[in-house]
Amino acid sequence: MSPHILLRVEDLAKRFVCHMQGGKEILGFEGVSFRLPAGAALALTGPSGAGKSSVLKCIYRSYLPGRGSIRYRTADGGDIDLARASETEVLRIRSREMGYVTQFLHALPRVPAVDVVAEPLTAAGTPPAEARLRAQALLERLGIDRALWDAYPATFSGGEKQRVNFARAVIRPPRLLLLDEPTASLDPRAMEVVVAVLSEMKARGTTMVAVFHEGSPLASLMDDGCALPAKEPQR
Repeated sequence: MSPHILLRVEDLAKRFVCHMQGGKEILGFEGVSFRLPAGAALALTGPSGAGKSSVLKCIYRSYLPGRGSIRYRTADGGDIDLARASETEVLRIRSREMGYVTQFLHALPRVPAVDVVAEPLTAAGTPPAEARLRAQALLERLGIDRALWDAYPATFSGGEKQRVNFARAVIRPPRLLLLDEPTASLDPRAMEVVVAVLSEMKARGTTMVAVFHEGSPLASLMDDGCALPAKEPQR
């Protein structure tokens, strides 16, 4: 793979098997291909239900694709197929080089928001006090009230949870950032801050693959797009 290409997806496909319905198969998506240069941003587009979020989950390997390859150029110059890599290899890449912002916050209960955000830094060896200071600065920038920094995110509103989720994913800027509707629950001011943070990360070389609704301010950051077609009705 060319050293200028960070991610190359070839003929990717995913089907889901409903074991409770006699093994019925449901098409997730099929035939998705794109090449993404390092430092570029690509939008996954298509109608609702086309499988855009499922493509992101296959890249992150939350889903195992049924066909195709996901070639990723690692920081040390290696070439790994995330569609076939071992769980150990995938976890290593995730922890060191990838970030994933979903619409939903999944965090341990009874862990303060500031520690949820700081965790990627402490896991990488940053002293806890420094990690917390950096987390506080990012939460403040994203408009999370100081009174909530030591509160539990389970009690937060949808928009507050989404901002915590975003902060945790970007506090240690990854080489590859996957974004699934990261501004869906945000007010205009919070959207502006998220777009500004992403713009700064892109300028520093972070590569992005994003799913977002039509008219999103994230569109201004995209360099290219990959359109997923509508699926035929299934019986």
